[in-house]
Amino acid sequence: MKKKIAIGATLLFSATLLHAATFVYVSNAEDGDIGMYTLGADGTLTPGAKFAAGGKPVMPMSVSPNKRYLYAAVRSKPFTAVAYSIDRKSGALKEIGRGELAESFPYILADKTGNWLLGASYGANLVSVNPIGKDGKVGSPQQVIPTARNAHAIITDRTNRYAFAPHLGTDQIFQFRFDAKTGRLTSNTPATVQIKQGAGPRHIIMSADNKFAYLLNELTAVVTTLSLDAKTGLLTQVSEASALAPDNKLKPGAGRPSPGRDVSQDIWASDLHLTPNGKFLYAAERTGNQIGAMSVDGATGKLTYLSTTTTEPQPRGFRIDPTGKYMVVTGEKSDTISVYSIGNDGALKLLQKYPTGKGSNWVEIVSFD
Repeated sequence: MKKKIAIGATLLFSATLLHAATFVYVSNAEDGDIGMYTLGADGTLTPGAKFAAGGKPVMPMSVSPNKRYLYAAVRSKPFTAVAYSIDRKSGALKEIGRGELAESFPYILADKTGNWLLGASYGANLVSVNPIGKDGKVGSPQQVIPTARNAHAIITDRTNRYAFAPHLGTDQIFQFRFDAKTGRLTSNTPATVQIKQGAGPRHIIMSADNKFAYLLNELTAVVTTLSLDAKTGLLTQVSEASALAPDNKLKPGAGRPSPGRDVSQDIWASDLHLTPNGKFLYAAERTGNQIGAMSVDGATGKLTYLSTTTTEPQPRGFRIDPTGKYMVVTGEKSDTISVYSIGNDGALKLLQKYPTGKGSNWVEIVSFD
């Protein structure tokens, strides 16, 4: 009898996994819309509908912690955060509201409570906070903080008490305390972490255990590991490693736009993500159309270069699915997106390419159990 119950439970669990729906959203900057795909358990993508953003370019996106809403930023005037509800069964998006953004943002983030939308502006050198209502709609900016040249991203740590904003133009990470009740950012002490001159801090992510932050430097493709002091919310650099192959021929780049500069051999790193188990980190680089794989020492945060995979032309964004089995990669100069399987050794294997819109640049993946 116990054996029958166990078998029944296993079948029920398998059926639940089989029917778990996973949806992939890709923003197409030049078309001004968001493409939806369904990700199968075997890594296949089934293209679905496209959803207009009401302006272009549409670029960064963020998903609410409860997976009920997706937010997309329109980077032309009037700068707007478009809020969509997500249908759990079909993955379909439905626009529910539009909120004013302080500027053109290359990066937005819904905080851990889902009550606040944080943003960073490269061109206007600032970060900001917008309230999000219980209905998922984005309100007008409640806080706008001038910072330094080229604020490129902003994230919170896993506790939602601290926030970090890399600045490409000054080679700094701004450190904030974040009050999730009021949605206010206040400068920590010290206010910044200085990175090597010419590195170009771009995107930053946290380890699952919240002990380390990993910073991708756009102009060198070096990933800097920083430890986080849980009591103070301050970062300290502990190590760094290049995401490029030792024999690569590219040279350190410069902040863009770069009038009059030949950028054809410039390093131009774009995005980084960790696998859910924290064993591997990947970083994309646009000039060489490549993704570098690195192993992660969970105890020290140290990264070790493993391999490079050629991918979509000018890869701007990518994402790893919640199972850690698959990676979806966009290319701004490509009319396709690629799906890779991730091996136990971190190696990427191309499964298939799928059609996409013009200027695809950002990926979000939402999975419903």
